[in-house]
Amino acid sequence: MVETQYKAVVKGVRSDNAPELKFTSLFRQKGIISYHSCPETPEQNSVVERKHQHILNVARSLMFQAHI
Repeated sequence: MVETQYKAVVKGVRSDNAPELKFTSLFRQKGIISYHSCPETPEQNSVVERKHQHILNVARSLMFQAHI
């Protein structure tokens, strides 16, 4: 879909060793490099960690404002 909709070529996919993202034959066929983070190290995925921290901060603020 990325190739047809956005006219972009996927060069690499980054994941956290999730078994549902192991498309090794497809990656090999398309020439895509698969990057994996180390297991049990969420700090390696900084973008997701920042978003997760933001969501938690917003939730805490809302709970504080609601006097919960």
